[in-house]
Amino acid sequence: MDQNAENYQDPYHQIALPEQLALEGNVNVDNKPVKLSARYITKEYDMGTSRGDKINAILNPIKSNDKKFWALKGLSFDVFEGDVVGVIGVNGSGKSTLLNILSRALIETTGTLDINGETSLLAVYDGLRENLTGLENIRLKSLMMGATNKEVDKTIDAIAEFSELGEFIKQPVKKYSSGMRAKLGFAIAVHQDPDILIIDEALSVGDATFQKKALNKVREFKEAGKTMFFVSHSLGQVKEFTDKVMWIQHGELRAYGDTQTVTAEYEAWGKWYATLSDADKKAYSNERKESQVEFNREQLAVQIEADPKLDADAKKAALIGNEIGAPLTWFTWIILILFGLVWIYTYYIHGLMGQ
Repeated sequence: MDQNAENYQDPYHQIALPEQLALEGNVNVDNKPVKLSARYITKEYDMGTSRGDKINAILNPIKSNDKKFWALKGLSFDVFEGDVVGVIGVNGSGKSTLLNILSRALIETTGTLDINGETSLLAVYDGLRENLTGLENIRLKSLMMGATNKEVDKTIDAIAEFSELGEFIKQPVKKYSSGMRAKLGFAIAVHQDPDILIIDEALSVGDATFQKKALNKVREFKEAGKTMFFVSHSLGQVKEFTDKVMWIQHGELRAYGDTQTVTAEYEAWGKWYATLSDADKKAYSNERKESQVEFNREQLAVQIEADPKLDADAKKAALIGNEIGAPLTWFTWIILILFGLVWIYTYYIHGLMGQ
């Protein structure tokens, strides 16, 4: 159907980017230290399908003609020490992309991100190597998460026991079932001691007994005052574990505030969406995804410029491309070419002098 978002009477809309920091979730009621501060975080992906398209998108100093998809469209928020923040939204809204950026597994396209402390992403399959045994994976993944070999030696038995894998811990991971892999990944992650724990759909692992153990471990982290981000499609778990909730919808921030209020709004939106016909649901979804294709840096710049809370330097920083592999500017290309010419000339002169 040829309708726009307003015609669907969507009860909730994106918060204007300059107004995001006025949301309740950013209010520091107890004057706690800031653990994480994000300003205008975006993530852009090239839609090119061939290897040549992808290489061209990296090397071409002029933006490639391939379509872009903005998984995140300029998120700004603050998180304070001890906060347990739920992240909710429909599939494909950018939740996992955001958590991967917060854990530094991904780099944001533009924006600034200040993190005070070490982060650990608890995504159970991340970092496991098929040909290594469970014990070898414990060591490797622990080292990747910042532990030393001596620290791993002290925790490896406890991790193996927590995983409940028994003798299979000495077998290659490629022989594991999906449930066994999930148990191992979870056991490794929760035995680290990060300042900020990022949990991405990790509490549905294994059987019912192991799930209970996993939930109890997260309760321990919460009681210890850990700062946590928590993604789950189970609103029951979100309501139980979190103090505040961030609702992301198609790369946009819809709400950020106390858990009860935001989950109620999300559930109300879900009921509204359920009233649409299948054709309208498809049209609505396609329209929102198209808005993620049509979004661009010019739109972002206009909203950043309108933000009264940022000074000139902060506005400039929010627009600078951060990614390694982002399309190079002409100025950068000129510097690289000049450097190359100097290197070739120096090499040629040395060659002549050596003859």
